[in-house]
Amino acid sequence: MRIGRFLFGTVIAAPLGLMIFGGNFVAAKDVPADAKGAQIERGKYLTTFGSCHDCHTPKNFTEKGPEPDMSRALSGSPAEMKLPPLPKDVIGPDKWGALGTNDLTAWYGPWGVSFAANLTPDLETGTGSWTEEMFIAALRTGKHLGAPEGRNILPPMPWQFYTLTSDEDLKAIWAYIRTLKPVKNAVPEPLPPQK
Repeated sequence: MRIGRFLFGTVIAAPLGLMIFGGNFVAAKDVPADAKGAQIERGKYLTTFGSCHDCHTPKNFTEKGPEPDMSRALSGSPAEMKLPPLPKDVIGPDKWGALGTNDLTAWYGPWGVSFAANLTPDLETGTGSWTEEMFIAALRTGKHLGAPEGRNILPPMPWQFYTLTSDEDLKAIWAYIRTLKPVKNAVPEPLPPQK
């Protein structure tokens, strides 16, 4: 898994000048009762090391470039964001494989447009209504909500690498994201490819 994540980061993230981001978060009331401090710390480590903030945390722009807006940690692509127009004929086998928005929370590709999901435990717009089993199934199957009939989880989300992750690590990630501050942010549904 580490080699795959490294290769993904090298191929996708390095050219974009991305960084691995960390931060402090507010604990939510609904932390699973069996989640111990060590499990949550492991989940925070895996989430930070796994570069989840690169796509799932909106950015603020500074004189040093984009920095994660930790007040909206892992809240996904901002619902209010307006997509810039996609230049004609830039995506294709002999062209660019994907283009990201300036805060790297939405991506144009041959699949259409994908938006980074809200991972915070908000009940209406995030993972607050999910179960641990749904979360693990989503990362194991590449299907939203972990449902066999769910829509595909789209690039650049590297869900395939999570199939190599242990259940214990996925449970740690789940326990950690349950401690995040819930952020109400209704991320748009994916858009089909432009014709």
